[in-house]
Amino acid sequence: MNRTSWLGSGGVVLLISGLLGAADWPQWRGPERDGVSRETGLLKSWPKGGPPLLWTVKGCGNGFSSVAVSGGVIYGTGMLEGRNHLWARQEKTGELLWSTPYSEQRGEPNSTPVVHQGKVYALTRDGDLACVDARTGRVLWRKNYGKDFGGRMMSGWGYSESPLVDGNKLICTPGSDEAAVVALNKDTGAVIWKCAIPRCGGAGYASPIKVTVDGVSLYVTHLGPSGGVVGVEAQSGKLLWQYKRVSNSTANIPTVVARSPYLFCSTGYDSGAALLRLRVTGPMQVQVEEVKRHSGRELQNHHGGMVLVGDYLYLGHGHNNGLPACVDFRNGEIVWKESRNPAGGGGSAAVIAADGMLYFRYQNGVVALLQATPDGLTLAGAFQETNRSGRECWAHPVIANGRLYLRDQDKLACYDLRARK
Repeated sequence: MNRTSWLGSGGVVLLISGLLGAADWPQWRGPERDGVSRETGLLKSWPKGGPPLLWTVKGCGNGFSSVAVSGGVIYGTGMLEGRNHLWARQEKTGELLWSTPYSEQRGEPNSTPVVHQGKVYALTRDGDLACVDARTGRVLWRKNYGKDFGGRMMSGWGYSESPLVDGNKLICTPGSDEAAVVALNKDTGAVIWKCAIPRCGGAGYASPIKVTVDGVSLYVTHLGPSGGVVGVEAQSGKLLWQYKRVSNSTANIPTVVARSPYLFCSTGYDSGAALLRLRVTGPMQVQVEEVKRHSGRELQNHHGGMVLVGDYLYLGHGHNNGLPACVDFRNGEIVWKESRNPAGGGGSAAVIAADGMLYFRYQNGVVALLQATPDGLTLAGAFQETNRSGRECWAHPVIANGRLYLRDQDKLACYDLRARK
């Protein structure tokens, strides 16, 4: 399904080809894995206390994973009864439809499930990957990143990526030197190719995206410190390029943002940020050029993500912080940075965009609605989440079919964002 449904600031029309519908949010960071919803008719300001709360449910299990919404169903993962469960709930009410223990591992999941053509793909922090029937919850096939591919993470918080569905392929990042990135048959789990990257440093916390430049399609993700940001040719799995100047040895987290031929990457721990340009120089040959690089002191996104709206990139700046910032995507220059978090927000901010507005969900449970342009920032509403778990609010917010979803460990809350005429 292709449709033009949102005009970003700067007059650039954004096109999407959603997995199961433009209003759904079927995977990590939405239909195009860029943190942008193309819905319109949403509230441009919030009353005191935030948008109307439609419902709240408990029983989601512990974990920092976000949710996916597709075909009237919400899918999520969590630690329940000592095991990793994948669950499905009705979009309208939050009522539980089914819950499947898809792994015996006990670690709390970080990865957001992806829904595609009647199947759901879920990953545990210890590398158990499962394909599950979206209607019944029945497990169809399993893999393990460590046992099947010799995979490893760059550090101790566990696997956090959300796999990418592309055609008949499921793109995953086990993180071994022999299989840093792999393509699996999405229906059977059979290996299509493995991309070997010597001394890759393990898998990073970022999720892969697909980029096409001058007819060459490749998968881009951020690996461990010695792997860096990589580009892998989509059909063969051949490594085409690496960029290592924005990486650290602790956790490379944010998903790369792309608008061909440009990429923007950033990570915390004083690693900084960079705008890159890709150039095709021959058959199966792509070079990466650094357009602009910022030190960690100048600009760094820890783990809240970045969104591109028109010609401008918006993000939360600072290690373990979410100071709103704006970057010109055409040259990588910083347009503005705020010196304070809005509305009492604290810690990192998970950022998404919809209908010309930005949504900053802070680690301390403050949610802010911001009108951001290259000229500056205006606060259009904010609220403090209530009945919190007492842990960090790291799960990224989700917008689907006029609703805002906020996950806090065992709890999922749904808010109405639709403007009333």
